[in-house]
Amino acid sequence: MLWIKALHIVFVASWFAGLFYLPRIYVNLAMVPADSAAERERLLLMARKLYRFMTILAVPALVLGLVLWLHYGIGKGPGQGWMHAKLGIVVLLLGYHHGCGVILRKFQAGSMQRSHVWFRWFNEAPVLMMLVAVCLVVVKPF
Repeated sequence: MLWIKALHIVFVASWFAGLFYLPRIYVNLAMVPADSAAERERLLLMARKLYRFMTILAVPALVLGLVLWLHYGIGKGPGQGWMHAKLGIVVLLLGYHHGCGVILRKFQAGSMQRSHVWFRWFNEAPVLMMLVAVCLVVVKPF
């Protein structure tokens, strides 16, 4: 079980690295001048590759988490409300991940209208979700 837990942590941390960095690329994309096609294409290429890579990293993170929960019983039983809250955070993170893909497609189509300031705020969401998830797992408040 400890190997599975260790690998789960590694894949979650790696997935989060992508969730932290991809919106930062979006900040830069939102700031690209209209006459700078090469810069825009370079940033889009980086965003596409990162999105693909972080999607690949999310799969084992989720599978290993499910193994820990369903097979080893971590978070099951009475007094394990923290696990339900953490699973809610995971659902929100999956939605955020999907939203990043939607935003990428809008940037590729040239239809993204949000400002770099909006993306700076958007970039804070995974930080807050990680903070809550880690506190739930470590402190187990309920």
